Amino acid sequence: MYLERVFKLVADKKMSGKTIKDILTEDFEMSSRLISKLKLGNGIVVNNRKRYVNTVIHAGDEIVITIPAEHSDNIVPNFLDVDIVFEDEDILVVNKQAGVPVHPCQGNYYSTLANGIMYYWMNQGKSYVYRPVNRLDKDTSGLMIIAKNQYAHQQLANQMSHKVLKRTYIAFVHGVMEKDSGTIDAPIARKPNTILERMISSDGQKAVTHYQVLMRFKNYTKIEVMLETGRTHQIRVHMKHIGHPLIGDWLYGREDNNFMNRQALHSFRLEFLHPVSKEPLEFMQDIPIDMKRLEAGI
Repeated sequence: MYLERVFKLVADKKMSGKTIKDILTEDFEMSSRLISKLKLGNGIVVNNRKRYVNTVIHAGDEIVITIPAEHSDNIVPNFLDVDIVFEDEDILVVNKQAGVPVHPCQGNYYSTLANGIMYYWMNQGKSYVYRPVNRLDKDTSGLMIIAKNQYAHQQLANQMSHKVLKRTYIAFVHGVMEKDSGTIDAPIARKPNTILERMISSDGQKAVTHYQVLMRFKNYTKIEVMLETGRTHQIRVHMKHIGHPLIGDWLYGREDNNFMNRQALHSFRLEFLHPVSKEPLEFMQDIPIDMKRLEAGI
């Protein structure tokens, strides 16, 4: 079942005299691209009659906005043990396992988070477009948000760009860090002749990472990391840049099979406003067992 997202409201005095487009732009902060989709079908209904964006609204008018249903036809539903942390009609928050890619990719079209979530929705008799908001590397574990409609995705993307959506990670890095906290402000660019690897470069995109030491061990350090920007491999590149690459990071450090077989990085906390209700939300997820072993010094 393809699900539409329906918003119903009664216009108040502040809306009186505005057009539908004014209300959608100012009150809903809806993008022009999404507004254009509402022109199809019964996207805009006022007092039980189909209307257009230039319709002038009066106090007491009953407005129904319907975002069309969509479906990710290119993603094959396939069972995956997805750890659901929270779900409502607009968002899904999951605790992603390490080793699971976020998207289907060359060599893996069926065993990704996308396949697992599409299977989960299919079993509920529902269908949505797969829209991850914050993306994690294959071997990074932890919290991710999936938007279930275009409006929710747009609102959360805006929160990310305006630094309202806050992402906090736990990481273990090589070496004993001297400073208790710090900020790394170093632009990141794609490394020449490679699709995957990134590097610090003066002509790269601005990238800012804040960190705080949580615990020091004999040869490594546990830190909390907060992203101000969200560049590909940002934490991994920045920690290498200051001489403390992540434990287990084969691309930016070295393989550490004695410690971990993946980079020691976990999306620990997400803080944001619900995309529709604007209620403050906070989710936390403890580090998985492989990182707990590091913490225990095993």
